[in-house]
Amino acid sequence: MIGRISGRLDWRGSDHVLIDVRGVGYIVYVSERTLRAMPPVGEAVSLYTDLLVREDLLQLFGFPTMLEKEWHKLLMTVQGVGAKASMAILGTLGAEGVGRAITLGDARAVQSAPGVGPKLAQRVILELKAKAPGVMAQGVGLSSAAGAEDMVIEETVPAPRKAVKMDESAARRASASADALSALVNLGYGQGDAAQAVATVAGDMVEADAAALIRAALKVLAPK
Repeated sequence: MIGRISGRLDWRGSDHVLIDVRGVGYIVYVSERTLRAMPPVGEAVSLYTDLLVREDLLQLFGFPTMLEKEWHKLLMTVQGVGAKASMAILGTLGAEGVGRAITLGDARAVQSAPGVGPKLAQRVILELKAKAPGVMAQGVGLSSAAGAEDMVIEETVPAPRKAVKMDESAARRASASADALSALVNLGYGQGDAAQAVATVAGDMVEADAAALIRAALKVLAPK
């Protein structure tokens, strides 16, 4: 499996590029949004890739971030969504836009992608709505890892058993809120608005993970 390609951009077409990697040219299909962001021909370029394997075809699809690659793989699990439709949706909305549209149930936004009709857009919403916050939370995985390390360090300090459990619970809640806040800011919401939304929902969802907090906060932030 080819997971990433780094080399020199040799050529760009309407929906794909040719990347030279030490003398070997790879044709990589990209979305319109990714194509617009590519550097001029002759400059260095790097893309995360997903390999589509069929009996008579091998195709590489390229993405600027791992998050967008994960969305592509998830979109492809929806019946009726092939690689072309997935790239059209990502090219129109971007990874963050896809996450926001699916989480909020905005089928019209998904339908705005070329070649995506209302029935297919609604199917994308129905099949992926529960999974969207989890994918969005992947963008703040490093924060979660840091939080886990902090908890391990705290556990090395002797303390009464009951107090340790309370500290762990508080640490989990703080980590989930921080991850949710980071994800919302990455989606384009202001720091103050995002923080207020997370604080609003976290008070009633003390055991919620980051994905659940993101879903609830997006509903609070949705235009009335």
